[in-house]
Amino acid sequence: MIDYFLRYHGRLLTALGEHLFILTVTTAISLVIASVLTLILHRAGDKAERAALRIAGAIYAIPSLALFALLIPLLGLGVKTAVFVLTLYNQFLLLRNFLSGFKSVPEQLVEAGEGMGMNYFQIITKIKIPLSAPIIIAGLRLAIVSTIGIGAIAAVINAGGIGGVLFDGLRTNNPVKIVWGAILSAVLALGANAALLKAENASRSKIN
Repeated sequence: MIDYFLRYHGRLLTALGEHLFILTVTTAISLVIASVLTLILHRAGDKAERAALRIAGAIYAIPSLALFALLIPLLGLGVKTAVFVLTLYNQFLLLRNFLSGFKSVPEQLVEAGEGMGMNYFQIITKIKIPLSAPIIIAGLRLAIVSTIGIGAIAAVINAGGIGGVLFDGLRTNNPVKIVWGAILSAVLALGANAALLKAENASRSKIN
């Protein structure tokens, strides 16, 4: 195990870097889209929110390999298709938590803000987002951990990343590669989960 890392650490670190690139790009795009959709749906009302969540939930239920296969004819192989699919999956996790977070804010506080002359944008930025921060961060945590896991499967469409090490180990019956791929995936997922859980708890303590 250690010998393999010493000899091929460059390949392992390259795979890790590719995975982090996919994770970063996917998370950034997902957050922008989910934030815009949240603002639109929150203003549109409960019916629009439920409809959007049903659609996002239906997409999330599609197995990743099937969705990758469906989009290859349109987007081709590689990182672009991986980011597109992962962004689609993230919308369910992010929208569900973002909208739930907004709904968790007591209506009395919103009315108080309106009574002070706050407009819709000010109520969102100064009341709803700060008070729903723990739920919002929880959604981000779920989306990032999900992206790390599903992103490994994207190696089957030549997107690179840690999955490339795993699948190469399976293809060549090399248990060392499989173990290192699993270790890198686990460390990345556990590290991201721990960091965001800490941020989630910190935001909750500020509210309390």
